Amino acid sequence: MRSNLPAGRPAPLKSRVSPEGEPVDLEDSGPRRRDRWYTTGEMARLSDNTLRTVRFYEEAGILRPVGRTEGGHRLFERPELDRLLLVTDLREAGMSLEDIRKLLDARDQASSGAEAARTVVASLRRHMDDLNRKLEVLTRLREDLGKTVETAVDVLGCEGHKFAPENCATCAKLQASRSLPRAMRVLFPTGGGRSVGAAKLGDAPAVASDGRRR
Repeated sequence: MRSNLPAGRPAPLKSRVSPEGEPVDLEDSGPRRRDRWYTTGEMARLSDNTLRTVRFYEEAGILRPVGRTEGGHRLFERPELDRLLLVTDLREAGMSLEDIRKLLDARDQASSGAEAARTVVASLRRHMDDLNRKLEVLTRLREDLGKTVETAVDVLGCEGHKFAPENCATCAKLQASRSLPRAMRVLFPTGGGRSVGAAKLGDAPAVASDGRRR
């Protein structure tokens, strides 16, 4: 069986993308390299996905191969790699597959360019609002966890006969810090927190069906 594609394909690629969203292997590679075809394995490698994920997107109609090699391997054009990279980032950012599909189909489903643009703008604005909320949480959490790591380093020497969980409340190293980060206060309570071993799941009071303790 002969392939219906031109011969002379370059060797497989290895890495993903640069900070600008361009596959590192393709930077400064010229138009001929950009017009090459990618196997399913190359698509997976360049987008940091699994083969199974790439095949799933193909079966879902999100990716469309341009043809097959003589050995039966699917081949994709460069626009499909860009599509996969965008879908991968959108999924990582929390957009649902259904919303991604609607976004990708906006131009084909619209009766005019203006209608397609309105659909895309509305969808992206909603998603950007979600991203901004998540960024606030992630920024706050990163700062809190970073400070917790810095503070927890002071406890690295607390081991062996020196360690007793109930003594965290009187730990001089922890008390020396005027303002412990939130995660540190929760994980190593120094006062007013839960006492270690105070209540186990099996020791919880029985509750009747009407919500009253027995």
